[in-house]
Amino acid sequence: MTLERPVRITDVAALAGVSIGTASKALNGTGQLRDATRERVKDAAERLGFVGDARARALASGRTYTVGMITTDSFGRFSIPVLLGAEDVLSAGQMAVLLCDTRDDHVRETHYLRSLVARGVDGIIVTGRSADARPPIDVSIPVVYAFTPSTDPADVSVTLDDTHGAGLVASHLLTLGRRDVAIVTGPARHSSASRRVEGASRALGSSLVAPPLYGEWSERWGRQAVDVLVRGGVRVDGIVCGSDQIARGVCDRLRELGRSVPQDVAVTGFDDWDVMALSSRPPLTTVDLRLEELGRVAGQALLDLIEGSTARSAVVTPSLVLRESTLGT
Repeated sequence: MTLERPVRITDVAALAGVSIGTASKALNGTGQLRDATRERVKDAAERLGFVGDARARALASGRTYTVGMITTDSFGRFSIPVLLGAEDVLSAGQMAVLLCDTRDDHVRETHYLRSLVARGVDGIIVTGRSADARPPIDVSIPVVYAFTPSTDPADVSVTLDDTHGAGLVASHLLTLGRRDVAIVTGPARHSSASRRVEGASRALGSSLVAPPLYGEWSERWGRQAVDVLVRGGVRVDGIVCGSDQIARGVCDRLRELGRSVPQDVAVTGFDDWDVMALSSRPPLTTVDLRLEELGRVAGQALLDLIEGSTARSAVVTPSLVLRESTLGT
């Protein structure tokens, strides 16, 4: 039995009707070629099943076609969707992503940064589990901050519009005829909590019946917050929660007190975290952070910087997800 020889770039060039040099430039994304020529070469390579030599491509371009991602999100709730979105864009440029979890350890982060730079990565995406701004990293390669912005306004940061998202759920309650609404959210020191309160308060106006309650990002705090409202004699027909965890706790406690959701009290969450939003009783109306889209925007921004183009900070707009905690069955 004879083995077929691997497809070579000479085969691609012959099928596309171009020189070997032109075929190489088209596949490597270099040189001044017409779009039609590049597409013809890429089509020929795909038809033949051509697989380029990554090492030769790296040597020719001076790049490694790898990108590092630094995260503090050990659980992966935020970093994995961001990673998936970034890979959608970066993989189109035949780039691989190396994920490094710092576990909120500055020493570990420094180690990973040194390792990534030593490996010659073309750029780095910095992300995490918090929307609070963080100090910038000090490296001499392109960097984009995703979800967790840099404190330096000169850096490229891709963030979420929490204020708009909270306004969406609050306005939704008003359209349902709810006029006595409370807000229960996370720690006041977290920028996401304060922005969500700002957006919901602005939309609710006079329908906000009590000062916003700040606490933990937890189900326990959601249950406790309901008791705080009851003890204070605050009557509500709607509760805007700063996270799905809080909202699930709110729903549980209301049910224990004999209050029906959403017939007596409509409840909204924030994050669209399946583990919480779909297992809540009833499932939660919430806000989709669109983290994969945020990752795609960050990936494109980093790709632009790597290729020598300019990139600007961007804000991703979240979307409203309607479920039974406000609409009923």
